[in-house]
Order: sequence, then structure tokens, then C-alpha cells
Amino acid sequence: MTVDILNDSRVGRLIEQALQEDIGFGDITSEALIPEQQLGHAVVLPKENGIISGLELFKIIFQYIDGQVTAEFNLSDGGMATAGQPIGKVDGPVRSILAGERVALNFLQRMSGIATLTHKFVHAVAGTNAKITDTRKTAPGLRMLDRKAVVDGGGVNHRFGLDQMILIKDNHIQAAGSVTNAVARCTKYLHDHSIEAKIEVETASLAQVEEVLLCVGVDRIMLDNFSQKDMALAVRRIDRTAEVEASGGITLETVRAVADTGVDFISVGALTHSSKALDISLELLH
Repeated sequence: MTVDILNDSRVGRLIEQALQEDIGFGDITSEALIPEQQLGHAVVLPKENGIISGLELFKIIFQYIDGQVTAEFNLSDGGMATAGQPIGKVDGPVRSILAGERVALNFLQRMSGIATLTHKFVHAVAGTNAKITDTRKTAPGLRMLDRKAVVDGGGVNHRFGLDQMILIKDNHIQAAGSVTNAVARCTKYLHDHSIEAKIEVETASLAQVEEVLLCVGVDRIMLDNFSQKDMALAVRRIDRTAEVEASGGITLETVRAVADTGVDFISVGALTHSSKALDISLELLH
């Protein structure tokens, strides 16, 4: 699922909520100091190298505040920014620029941080078959933006929500009694409700992998917290009869070794729950 942030109503509501939260009844500091019609120019300045994400959203935020404010950038989402080199400019009434500064930067910094971390993981597995994918471990309400940032960083998206795909996890298996029961019930549910959706099963051992391979209708097998030795054995045993996803505590230091086992996907929750915001400022020019 991709997000058209120019037309998605959820993003519009998110912007409105963020601006209301930050501005409240007005920016009393700027109203006290700056004449209403004073115009100004500002540059968007990254203070560290990184992949940029969220530029269109940045522009939209200022349009919500004041249609007179314009923002132009010299690179696109997914582009590499260099510390100390401006990536764009903002022009318009100074009060309006300052009113939108914090909200616009908050989104831009968060999304760029996610894109930058994703890029590091993607770079680490370059030349292998593995694709880096996100998880549902996103900030509540920000999932569509977090996922876009992952794509801008070179990753791919997993399911957006619970209605997008069947993913049978350990708790589901416990509730159903076995992997076999869980897969059979899910397959029947999809058939009975005329739903087209993929089925993925999370496994915690080679024995569970063997059980999944006896089931019909499984599209992807997740190897959760497998050792690299067992992961390689599982990949060979699955032998492309299903997609293979590695998951569980994977870091930049271990991701290459995981990719070398031959898995198709590596899911990394840290992309969205532990990324560091990219340091970006907006500075008014004299």
C-alpha cells in the first residue's frame, strides 16, 4: 500500500491536529515581534548527512497555514542530503514561516531519520537477494508516513494493517492448537468470505518449518529469531516453495549475515520504532 500524501484525507487530518497542538490560539511571540505583512526567506539546512523524506508533506503544511508561503527544494524524496548544504528554501510572510517551522521540521526530521536508517540496512545487504521491509511497529497515527519513509530509503513495505494479509503468529498458533490447525482455518476463512489475501506463518523452529511445508496455501514463511545456521538450513529446506522472511532482533551488524542465508525479506522493526531523527533546521536569512 502506497500513500499519496497530496490526496490522502488521513494526512490532512494529521496536519490539522499537529498544527492545532503546536499553535493553539496563535503564535504570541511572533505576533508581538513581527509585523503581519513582513516578508522573509529561510533555508532548510541539514546538519548531518542523510536520506531526505517528507518534502511534499513539508510544503503542504505551510499551505495549510498560509497560501502565500512557498517551499522549493533542490532534491526529491529519497535523495541524499549533505551536512551544511541547503536543500531548499521557504519564502513568504515571516509570521507564517515561523508558525509552521516546528511542525514541518518534526515530520521532515522523523521521516528522514527513518529513510536514512533504512538506507543503511539496504546498503548493508546490497548484492544479495534480500529486501529490507518494515513492520507494524510504527508511531500510532503516523504509519502511512513511516512507511513512505521506508520506501524512500530503499526498503519495501510489509502489510499496512491486520486487514491486508493473514499473518499467523505464535499467539495465533497457541490459540488454534497447532500450525496445521491455524493454516487450515485461515485458508477456509479466506475461501468462505471470498477474500484474496496472502498467508504468512511465523515459525520458531525447524520443526515448525517442516509442519508448515505440509500445509497447503502458505505464501511466506517467517523465521523468527532463528540462528544463522538454522536459518540457512530452513531456506534450503523450503527451497523456494514459499517466500522466506527473517525477523527478530536483526541489527546493522548482523543483517548481512542474515541476507547471505538466502532469505527473501528481512523485517526490521527498528526502522520505525528506534530510528534517530535526522538533524535539520530552518534558518531565516537577513
